[in-house]
Amino acid sequence: MKRDLFLTSMERNAEMDPSLRPDISETPLKGVRSNIVQSIRAFRVQDLQDSARALGHHFLYASLGNAQSKQDVLDLIAQQFMLPAHFGKNFDALYDCMTDPVNKSGPQPGFIVVLEQIPATAKFDKEAREQLLDIFRDTADYWGDRKIPFRCFYSFL
Repeated sequence: MKRDLFLTSMERNAEMDPSLRPDISETPLKGVRSNIVQSIRAFRVQDLQDSARALGHHFLYASLGNAQSKQDVLDLIAQQFMLPAHFGKNFDALYDCMTDPVNKSGPQPGFIVVLEQIPATAKFDKEAREQLLDIFRDTADYWGDRKIPFRCFYSFL
């Protein structure tokens, strides 16, 4: 998913002026807690991306369908989230990259994250999937403690 290059003047104004942004109740996220990790279920990725844009939130998307192992998953997340070159490619480093440095970079409006097609393979088993989701749950808690929305949606392959 790429960010639209051309925004309407209304969208551009909403990005710059939070008072012009729609209320959460005007988006598909109505009724979704502000800090949560949950199955994507009935949500469409495009609707989540549109909601992020309308709310002025960061939108992070990773398609993990080609991953076979933990290292593959971390490599794809690093590439698609554009994590810094010093990313250590382990779960602790993933958590670190998504929390403290981002927080220190300035005020954050919120995050909508999509992890699509998390693999279910012998090298990325149920335990590894739960560890990955736990990192995102911990990240949601981190941002929740700072009153910043962090919603993560996932699907399995």
